[in-house]
Amino acid sequence: MLYTVSAVQILALVDAFDDLETRGTGKLKVAQFMAGLQDREKGTFAGDEWGEEDTRFLYGALNALSLLDMLHLVDVDKAVKHVAACANFDGGYGVNPGDESHSGQIFTCVAALTIAKRQDLIDVDRLAGWLAERQLPNGGLNGRPEKDEDVCYSWWVLSSLSMIGRTHWIDREKLIGFILRCQDVENGGISDRPGNMVDVWHTLFGLTGLSLLGYPGLDDIDPVYCLPKSTIERVMQGIA
Repeated sequence: MLYTVSAVQILALVDAFDDLETRGTGKLKVAQFMAGLQDREKGTFAGDEWGEEDTRFLYGALNALSLLDMLHLVDVDKAVKHVAACANFDGGYGVNPGDESHSGQIFTCVAALTIAKRQDLIDVDRLAGWLAERQLPNGGLNGRPEKDEDVCYSWWVLSSLSMIGRTHWIDREKLIGFILRCQDVENGGISDRPGNMVDVWHTLFGLTGLSLLGYPGLDDIDPVYCLPKSTIERVMQGIA
């Protein structure tokens, strides 16, 4: 599932869906593979044929299928019902119903509900309060209480706040400063924390976080898809 979602995102980014039809298996074939991973009774999605289920896979499926204009192949209502069941008293979401709230899972659930046009199910202010509490004194964000800050949560937390219109609930300048301190100023790249080894993962989420914060010189990023807004606008115009 996850590699397929990444492939669809890359094809969207480089405007190559037509090539998928002429040189690949075609959009329908790819979409049918992902649709086949949904449990039609529960609405959940597995990551592969061995059946591990997680809201990451549910979000990934809705992400890619919406880009391919193939959401009709799955039961979106049942997927939404499962996401709603993963909500917790603190406003956040866990991997499965009853599991602890975590910033990464919150992103997958909020983004899935946004794609499904069901943000009405989100307890916006309660969720925003929990997310805002993820900011530590050094400006960085963590994934859940009592954990260390990590640049990747500059995306997971901030994208969720952006989708529900609450990015102003955190200290923007302190977060920008934290991300910039995680740079390798000589060789480039961004690490999880200042002074650590840089990698592609944290560089991506550092840059996308800076984009959501309005840092100058960066393209606007779509908080639902983690792709440039210009890419999403082009794809959605093609669907319309």
